[in-house]
Amino acid sequence: MQLSDFPKEIIPYLLPKAGGNLVYRCLNCGEEYPISQFLYTCPRCQGIFMILDKDFDRLKDIPGGLWRKIFDYRKMLNNPSLKGIFLFHEFVAPNVPLEDIVYLGEGHTPIIEANDYMKKLIGCRFYFKYEGLNPSASFKDRGMACALSYVNYLIREMGLEDVLAICASTGDTSASVALYASALRGKVKSAVLLPKGKVTHEQLSQPLGHGASVFEIPGVFDDCMKIVENLADNYQVILLNSKNPWRIKGQESYSYEIAQWFDYDLENKVVIVPIGNAGNITAIISGFINFYKTGIINDLPKIVGVQSNHANPVYLYYLEPDSKRRVFKPVKVRPSCAQAAMIGNPVSMPRVIQLVEEYNDLAKEKKIFVVEVTEQQIMDFMLIANRNGHIVCTQGGESLAGLVNALDKGIVKKDEEVILNATAHMLKFISFQRMYFEDSFPKEYEVRPKEELINEPMLIRPSDISHFPDEKSLSPEEFKEFVEKMSKAIADCLNLKKK
Repeated sequence: MQLSDFPKEIIPYLLPKAGGNLVYRCLNCGEEYPISQFLYTCPRCQGIFMILDKDFDRLKDIPGGLWRKIFDYRKMLNNPSLKGIFLFHEFVAPNVPLEDIVYLGEGHTPIIEANDYMKKLIGCRFYFKYEGLNPSASFKDRGMACALSYVNYLIREMGLEDVLAICASTGDTSASVALYASALRGKVKSAVLLPKGKVTHEQLSQPLGHGASVFEIPGVFDDCMKIVENLADNYQVILLNSKNPWRIKGQESYSYEIAQWFDYDLENKVVIVPIGNAGNITAIISGFINFYKTGIINDLPKIVGVQSNHANPVYLYYLEPDSKRRVFKPVKVRPSCAQAAMIGNPVSMPRVIQLVEEYNDLAKEKKIFVVEVTEQQIMDFMLIANRNGHIVCTQGGESLAGLVNALDKGIVKKDEEVILNATAHMLKFISFQRMYFEDSFPKEYEVRPKEELINEPMLIRPSDISHFPDEKSLSPEEFKEFVEKMSKAIADCLNLKKK
């Protein structure tokens, strides 16, 4: 659609110009630093950052109703820079010019309603938002598109060379870093650190295929993260874990898309998200706050974070009802099917603590909750979901298990509509499905298959067939016999009736 075809009052807003006044603000001491440098922790106190737009109030000069029209009309443009998360440019990274935006097809993932069987089984109306349909097959692409667009901008502005992007990962982050860095080949190289033996083969293949330098570390994610942090503190590298606040900015787009999908009406809505390194729930909370403050949405949805009992530090923190008595303590994680959430010391925990308080204050009631699920629930509900028209990963199973437990505790009401976060594509975690069907989970996972959920291929080889195609070339008569008798055997197995 051409610009001249849009309503005249909308045209001036459709192609945003770079602007804003962005700074890093330390959550611990409040010190501010310019964004023209790569910083991840405060030089003064080692606290972590949020990115603050000191000119944010300029966005309030545009009425909420007009913002809705801007985003809805902008969606009709064929400009690649505005096709992804930067449809919401003014809220994501307004300082990045359109020509520097890296777009690989991320964002605008569909929200699919559960079928009638599932709604009856679970007890409410709910949807999955399919983050596995992002380019590297996970939600991480939202933050990476933002961070690498900002890096691309600084490379041009500052004439940077030999830029190395690095991350620690349980799988999805490494795939995303490698993919987006490969799109900037010649400008950016990538290196990833993975905990040896704790990443699926499917996930490991992704950074290797995109040409990253892949290092396997004997330990868990938290150990990899400490090494990456040390590298970022002492060497010229760009850290791309969610400790990097640009990642958070990109992932805020998840909230903006939910708002747009439901025509900006979030009354009676609940968003459920797994908590791993706590970056995603941070971004989701922050995104809804931004839209609420500018009048784009009139209601803040309820948000429920989910953790496995094998990696539950955030859940344990919020068990204490008195905020003044809460003390955050990292936990030693145990093996989890929801590998992306197997983090005992979430980097973004300080962000969560601050934003939860702000969110509840704005809503004038408690709107954010954390629930715990078991590994058995994660696997069972992943399989149940995928038997009913979905493509959810283990983290998506974790979200559905969280909904079940939240309904049981009265946190979610039966008349509320719930959006579940399916963080990645189920094919990344197909090895867990295989272990479930084969009953080969190591004991420490505490997962045992339910007979009704096991599904295995059946070999059909009737004894009354003379020869099979895998033995020799069949004559026309033999092949006819093969087809007819195989068809009858399958029809008998399926209890099919003759026409």
